[in-house]
Amino acid sequence: MADIEIYSTAVCPYCIAAKNLLKSKGLAWQELRIDADPAARAAMQERAPGARTVPQIFINGVHVGGFDQLAAADRSGRLAELLAGA
Repeated sequence: MADIEIYSTAVCPYCIAAKNLLKSKGLAWQELRIDADPAARAAMQERAPGARTVPQIFINGVHVGGFDQLAAADRSGRLAELLAGA
């Protein structure tokens, strides 16, 4: 199974949309709340330089981006490749 990490906050509609998209595909993820954990915020900024918004999504260590990029990856078939570890 793919290793999916989502940096998020408690009240983020795009975070919810991203999790719903992943849920619709039967996928599980690890949520890292940057509003509750300053270390998670620092890790997100280190892994995704310049990223100041959530969600920031990583699949198998690859930075996908936010919800818009996740949805685009789903439409293009890139999401399936990332999930397969390609």
